[in-house]
Amino acid sequence: MTGVEPRPRIRHNDYSPLTPPPIGGWTPTLGASVVIPAHGGQHRLDLTLAALAAQTYPAHLTEVIVVDDRSDPPLRLPDLRPENTRVVVVPPGGWGAGHAMNAGIAAAEGEIVQRLDADMVISREHLEALFRWHHLTDYLVTIGGKKFAEEPALTPGQVHEAVRHGSPEDLFDPSALVSSSTEETIRRLDGLRASKNPYQVCTGPTVSLRRALLDEVRGFDPEVVRGQDTEFAYRLAQAGAVFVPDMEARAVHLGLPAQRGEHGKSIVRLVEAHLAHRVPLRRDLRKEPGRRWLVPYVEVVFDVTGADERRIVAAVDAVLRGTLTDVVVTLAGPWSSLEGGRRWAPGTGAFDLALVRAAFGHDARVRFAERAAPTAAPVPFRYTAPVDAPPAPALLERAVKAMSEERIGLLVLDLPGGGTATLERTEAVARARRLATPGEDRADVIAQTHGVRHGAASEFEELPRTPAKPAVSAAPRTAPEPAAAQAPQPASAHAPQPEATPARRRGLFRRS
Repeated sequence: MTGVEPRPRIRHNDYSPLTPPPIGGWTPTLGASVVIPAHGGQHRLDLTLAALAAQTYPAHLTEVIVVDDRSDPPLRLPDLRPENTRVVVVPPGGWGAGHAMNAGIAAAEGEIVQRLDADMVISREHLEALFRWHHLTDYLVTIGGKKFAEEPALTPGQVHEAVRHGSPEDLFDPSALVSSSTEETIRRLDGLRASKNPYQVCTGPTVSLRRALLDEVRGFDPEVVRGQDTEFAYRLAQAGAVFVPDMEARAVHLGLPAQRGEHGKSIVRLVEAHLAHRVPLRRDLRKEPGRRWLVPYVEVVFDVTGADERRIVAAVDAVLRGTLTDVVVTLAGPWSSLEGGRRWAPGTGAFDLALVRAAFGHDARVRFAERAAPTAAPVPFRYTAPVDAPPAPALLERAVKAMSEERIGLLVLDLPGGGTATLERTEAVARARRLATPGEDRADVIAQTHGVRHGAASEFEELPRTPAKPAVSAAPRTAPEPAAAQAPQPASAHAPQPEATPARRRGLFRRS
């Protein structure tokens, strides 16, 4: 893209309007940085670098950055490696793949950033297959395929020759290859075009995106030492990203998934603990209503400019008493008027604001801002209403449920006393901000990418009824894919659900 051409308007995650150039039949122009976080495992790293040295993506457009997460002994660069390869050492203050990735990203110079595990043997077209999509538009996240294999006895030279000649399948016993749940989910959901939560399959070993999108979400969360790739992908989704898997980017992951090892269940528990706080769409991880979570499910915004203390307090209390407790309230108003040691005379607007801040200043569920942020990210939903028309107790819960089931991006509600309230899906707003032309109504863009619905607030105000217990069926039926906000998760919190019926295994690196 030149920055002038209009971006394609992709609906949900259906990237079908995009047609990538054929491998080997186009001319790349974008520089790329392959960032490899690593701790120990020198021999596997040597094999990964040997495969990278045989790529079809132009070497003069590619740099490789190995990020040594304080290995002992320190990692070294082997003789067989891409020509533009260097090692950087993680700075103090953290550890883990996320912290290492941030160090590599800071050193990277490419327009495209590829995250690659240090134990991957990739096909010669791997980088080209993923990077060709980024030449089409700038809000895609591309995901490579992978299978798992116990590491055979290999030398870097063997790997390089096999990859260079296009026959790396000869390095592995096809019957010993283990399909990843990622690939199975991708096939089941039509290449993720039909996925409600495509970020869930973005589990890390081989993922690429444009630098601007990466900077927008501020890289990886260094505090997440397990599940950091899923958390990162969730934030990319809230930024409006589209996830594109390309199974021509084939690879073998040396070693079986960590979740299958001796400490697999413990690893899953740690992943779930991190994701429970940071990925609100994982409703299955938030079953304890008494807890407070780092990232809420819904943000409620009231513009309190000119409103008196009683109206503001009543609006906030109405939200906090609602049936949906996983919320935060943002009060947008002239809070800066309270700064600077000024005196607030009773009866003035500043005095009312001071009363509100005194009432809620220690409640983490209430935020004070001069104005609401452009989007609610990383919170997945935002409800905006007049301060005189707070939501009824069940409205947020029911409206979010309807929005999730219908997969719409914007719900516009007519209020009983006049005026409107809106419930926005953060990913839809973020994508509209990216795609809208100057002066274009963002709601029109959301209608194209996610859908807009108008209705009456009263439709969602009744308390949900307790459904009657269904009769026991002699033969259970197959349920459709669940709604996004209620989607069940796999046993491994870091991997997507496996395919119900595994597809026929194909040759690892053969083009389909």
